[in-house]
Amino acid sequence: MKKLLMGLALSIAMSGAAFAAGEAAVNTGCGLGTLLWENKADNSTLFQAFQATTNATSGNQTFGITSGTLNCKQPDKFVRNDKLMHFVQANMDNLAKDIAMGRGETLDTFAELLGVNPSENAAFNANLQANFDKIFPSENVVLADVIDNAATVAGR
Repeated sequence: MKKLLMGLALSIAMSGAAFAAGEAAVNTGCGLGTLLWENKADNSTLFQAFQATTNATSGNQTFGITSGTLNCKQPDKFVRNDKLMHFVQANMDNLAKDIAMGRGETLDTFAELLGVNPSENAAFNANLQANFDKIFPSENVVLADVIDNAATVAGR
């Protein structure tokens, strides 16, 4: 108990250290905790600890990153189409086969969900086929990587 009280006293004592405005968000990242203690944590180690703990334990940073909310910046390569994610998840093996062949129904649907103009399908398919190893770098590749890799190769 003494160690806990000593740690708390040390945190409170350190909270007087001067940080530049906005320093807390740099230290704790984005998320609900960052918003809840937004203007209170810049000069407080204790409140920064509250921010970080809330961000880490509530699982809201992932939501904030994918949705671009909670003071998080959405990644540039983020695919916003839930239908696309569900489609790739359900058809990953068939998509891999179609990309390897450079044609197929699954690849056509994938291109449509990515917003490829139908007149550009042949070039899109050939580009993905030529870059198959970049889209599927291993047999253990995950859904998000396949979509991101294909979007990068396709220049989307």
